[in-house]
Formats: sequence, structure tokens, C-alpha cells
Amino acid sequence: MSTPVAPLFLTSWSGGKDSALAYWHACRTGRPLALISMLNETGERSGAHGLRPEIFEAQAAALGVPLWQGRAGWTGYEEAFSALLRRGREAGATEVVFGDIDLTEHRAWEERVCGAAGLTVHLPLWERPRRELVEEGLRLGLRAMIVAVRDASLPADLLGRTLDAPLLGELERLGADPCGENGEYHTVLYAHPLFSAPLRLQPGATSRSGEGDWAMTTLEVKLSQPPFSDAGPGFRNR
Repeated sequence: MSTPVAPLFLTSWSGGKDSALAYWHACRTGRPLALISMLNETGERSGAHGLRPEIFEAQAAALGVPLWQGRAGWTGYEEAFSALLRRGREAGATEVVFGDIDLTEHRAWEERVCGAAGLTVHLPLWERPRRELVEEGLRLGLRAMIVAVRDASLPADLLGRTLDAPLLGELERLGADPCGENGEYHTVLYAHPLFSAPLRLQPGATSRSGEGDWAMTTLEVKLSQPPFSDAGPGFRNR
């Protein structure tokens, strides 16, 4: 009897903790084809996380997986993302992994665009307790720092802090979801159990975007030289 072939999958990769944890779970039963991520129209930054392409490139290199990136504003986002999905389908992928937890409108969009490309959606984190997911990632060795906060939810002095158990408690005391699933904060991953070595990052300038309740303050992070180091990020975990 022949052994079943593990499914080949794409991962929608934000550069943060949730897509990283979803990827880890997917690798237990499937084979990664590529990480797919979206940048803005100029290709200089990603959307909510504000990450530069070289951060994604270093993460993909640490995982040993190809990185496919698209460019678009909000109006052309679906078309550009769908082009990456079709590329994956043509290369043999059957699934797309997402790190969503329980936002049904996100799942509905993912199922629609993936279905149109002939792919199925895989949501390894779906409907699991939010704090439990962050704690699982910490136990596995995922390390991520906060690079964006929603101004209406959290103070900007959280930027650059590494996510750990004390910080989770602090986020909850501030009234935020510990996982940030409601958009309170975003992270950049610098260590993963499947990384060949941790990334070393350096802080840059902060910037603000959006308006009203959705205004965000974002910390730019850059790769130090060399890009990989056991020392982890160049931030103090206050």
C-alpha cells in the first residue's frame, strides 16, 4: 500500500506571530510550497505591520521556504493576492494556510478567493482560545515583538517590546485582547522553532497612519548585520 502524499500548501504570511503559529501546525501534516505576503503599491512596506520586504525575505530564508510577494493598495489587493493563489495552484498547491482565529468576515473572504483559485482554506487556529494560542507559541519558542499599536487601544511605549507572559497580562489590564485579534497590536516574528537561526532586528523611526479609531503608530524595524544571530532582537524587553 502506498503512503499518502502530504498536501502541498501556501501560507498567507503577515510576518507576525499568528501566521507563524499556523504555519507550524500546517507543517505537521503538509508540505510548504511558499510563503505569500502583500506589500503596498510601492513595494516598500506591508499593510498593518509596516514591515519592509527584507524582513519577509529574512524570515523566509530562515525557514528555508520560497517567498512570493504581491504589491497593491486596498483597491487592487484581492486581484494581486488572487494572482499569487493561482501561481500556487499551478505549482501543485491544494491548500492555503491562514492564521485567523475567529473573525468570520475574514474567513468568508478567504474561502471565496481561494475557492475561485481552486484551493481550499486551512485554518489551524480557528476557534481556539486567543490567549491559549499566544501561550502555545511562547512554549514552542516563537518570539515576536510589537511593531504597531492602535492608538485608541494601546500606548505607543509598547512598541519594541517582546511578547511574553508578563506582557500578555499587561495587555489584558489595558483592556486589549492578548492575541491582538481585534487589531489592537501587530508583531514581527524574529524566532521560530523551524528557523535556522533567530533574526536580529534594530529599531527605526515611528510613523502614524489611519484616522480616528483605526489610527496606528508603527515602529520600523531593520535587519542588523549579519541578519541572523543567537542574540535575538536589539530591543530591551521592558
